[in-house]
Parts: sequence; C-alpha cells; structure tokens
Amino acid sequence: MGPNGVGKTNLLEAVHVATQGFSPRTRMDSQVVRFGAEGARAAVTGSRGEVRIELEVTVRRGEGKRARLNGAPLRAAEQLRTMVSTLVFTPDRLGVVKGPPAARRAYFDRVLGRLAPARAALPAEYGAAVAQRNAALRRAGVGVSGRDAIEPWSERVATLGAELVAARLDVIALLEPPFGARADELRLDRVSLRYEGEPPTPEGLAVALERDLERGTTSLGPHLDDIVLAGGGRDLRSFGSQGEQRLALLALLLAEAETIAERTGVPPLLLLDDVLSELDPGRRRILAARVRTAGQALVTATDAAMLPTAPDQLLEVTPGAVLEAAA
Repeated sequence: MGPNGVGKTNLLEAVHVATQGFSPRTRMDSQVVRFGAEGARAAVTGSRGEVRIELEVTVRRGEGKRARLNGAPLRAAEQLRTMVSTLVFTPDRLGVVKGPPAARRAYFDRVLGRLAPARAALPAEYGAAVAQRNAALRRAGVGVSGRDAIEPWSERVATLGAELVAARLDVIALLEPPFGARADELRLDRVSLRYEGEPPTPEGLAVALERDLERGTTSLGPHLDDIVLAGGGRDLRSFGSQGEQRLALLALLLAEAETIAERTGVPPLLLLDDVLSELDPGRRRILAARVRTAGQALVTATDAAMLPTAPDQLLEVTPGAVLEAAA
C-alpha cells in the first residue's frame, strides 16, 4: 500500500522483470533503468512447487540483458518464463479488451506460449513467413524478381497460418469455460470469446495476389484476425462500459491462472495493480476470495482500508523503501 506516485507499480514491474525477463510496461530494456543510473537489477527468491528457485535479471545501459537461474547464467532472460508464470493486471492492460485487434492477438498468443510451450514459437514463425512474403511481393511489384518467388512463401504462410488459427482456437476453447465462470462470479453476464478470421489457404492467397502486389502486403491470414470478448451479447470493445471492460479483463486473467494451474500443477504469480479502485465492495470481496485460491498474489492499493480482507503480508511503499506494515 502507499499513496499515488511512491512506486507501487514500479515494485510490481520489478517482480515481473525478475520472473519473466521483461517489463509488462515497455519492451525497451533501457526504460527500466532509473534516470541517472547506469543499470538496474531485479532479483526474487521463492519456490516452484517443492523446488527452491532464485531468479535475477540485470540490465545495464549499452549492454545486453543478463539473467540467472539459481546462480547459473541463462542464454536469454525470457527463459525465466519456463520456470515461473506471472500474470499482471494494470489499468493500461484494458487495451486487451478495448484496444485494437493487435492487442488481443498479442495477448492470446502469449497465453498460447504459456499453455502450450511446444507451440510458443508459432506466432513468430508465422510472422517471419508473412514478412518474407511481403518482401517478395514488393520485389515482384517493382520488377526486381518474378512472381514465382512469391509462391513458396504463400505456401508457408498458408501452412503456418492454419496452424496458428487452430492453436488460437484451442486456447479459446480452454479459456472460455473458466472465463464464463469467473465472469459470473463478478456479476458480468453471458460472456463469450469468439474468433473472427479464417485460416489462409493457397487458393485464397492466389485470388488476393493482384491486390497484394499492388499494396505490397499480405491481405489474408491470422495477422489480421481478431478475438471478440462479448458480454450480454455485446462486443465489449465497442459497447461495454469501462467497468464491464475491467471485469472482463479480470475474469480473463483469473481464467488463465486457473487453466495454468490445472495444466502444470503450479499456480501462476498474480500481480494486480490498482485493481480495487473501481470495484464496488461486493466485487472486491468476491475478487479477494477468488485470488486467495489462485496462488500467490501481490495487490496494490492506496490504503489498507481498501483491502476487502486481511492480507497475509502488508507492505508499505514509500519513496525509495518498502517496509513491512502492521496488517
């Protein structure tokens, strides 16, 4: 707890960096370094099931990011995600519900990586194939190469695109039942997840070839698809209130946490920033009860009185310090 501007969000960001290898706020590592400092270090200790773990990430200006697991260096900081799943709620993450389709595609592709690690690379592989096809389209469009150079990439886009659409549909099928259950608890009625888009086919890409040559981009495929979050029969992006959008995102994160715990046997770490400020007292109590069954959670609030139940540990955040406070 602590007043606005003292660093509560920074504390959650540091935990996310230490457990996932990147910031939930920015993909520019330099932005996690304090102004005037040359570097930053985030480290946590804990346990995954019965296994004790120590995680550490160091960022220095002008150098690559470094990560350690139990003292041993890792090839890439993002490998930390294979040890700990961390889910985060911040007000700006409402973009998953009310933002453009790209925000929802990115969210569900990250969920895919957590729920099906063997398919985690699929979005990047598909994106690379689309980039190669776009490059071939532009070269053919200006006469640098022939149209025959496009065909192999069209086949690759169709193959990987069909796999990615199938993977996303599998994720939606896994999440939709717990999403509905958690939304019901939070009194958000009749929610659903709906995928909008069709797998690209070689035939469809061939029909669109003239248009794609003119524009220099691939006009079919899951890089353009959307996932609609609906409530009460309405698309919450366009017709949901801010409160409904907030509840939908909370229900989605809780559904993901539940699914991760069921599939791995280890619940994720939940980081919930300013999650209580716009909830009525009844929904605060419902959320607190659900969070207590979902594993470890760090919840920020400006005042302990906003917490609907007594926390296991209460920390007071002040500029430059985090101290244990009396619950």
